[in-house]
Amino acid sequence: MLIIKEFLYDFRCLLFPDLCCACGTHLIQGEKQICIACLYDLPYTDFHRHSENTVAKLFWGRINCQAAMAMFYFRKGTKVQNLIHALKYKSQTKLGFTLGRMLGDRLHEAENYRQADFIVPVPLHRKKERSRGYNQCKFIADGMAGRLQIPVNTGHLVRSQATETQTKKNRYNRFKNMRSVFQVKNPEMLAGKHIILVDDVITTGATLEACAQVLLDCGVAKISIVALAFAE
Repeated sequence: MLIIKEFLYDFRCLLFPDLCCACGTHLIQGEKQICIACLYDLPYTDFHRHSENTVAKLFWGRINCQAAMAMFYFRKGTKVQNLIHALKYKSQTKLGFTLGRMLGDRLHEAENYRQADFIVPVPLHRKKERSRGYNQCKFIADGMAGRLQIPVNTGHLVRSQATETQTKKNRYNRFKNMRSVFQVKNPEMLAGKHIILVDDVITTGATLEACAQVLLDCGVAKISIVALAFAE
């Protein structure tokens, strides 16, 4: 029976090869979304081990943030960019879950994150989510939730306005573009809670700052920030 299963697996891979989302090589049996070589080679930050890391400092003086981190360094033309692109634009939702589990493993080592009440993914506007078919941050959050045993909350923080692309904007214009974009429904349900906000990539932090501020204004007690990658 085992031989038959291995034959069927090899045959399926021949017709529909599973490729590493980071480097594009063929995955072998037991590998999922990312090959073992890339798992060891990716540019991890270890920011979860240091409270005064680069991402945390990015938000100093901007919002009252309990903790902040990103798992990878993001640079153009790298494997991390390939992962983010596959997650956002190639419907690789299982990759989001896998990366979320990796994040959860790291956050489990950091006390500032273990005591949170909810994991909240940064929401997409309903038109953009309908066009893409999913919110990639929700899959990251789901992966984290399984490791941290903290529920995901998508029913309260909403994106009420669509915004133009942030790609070519500087820090000030990004923040200006995000003002009044987010709202909180039934804020009393989040009052006094510790929220982990989840995004895919942090560049200037404008989106997360806008999300965090509206949550804090509605009575959330603590905000922690988590992302897959930080763009240097």
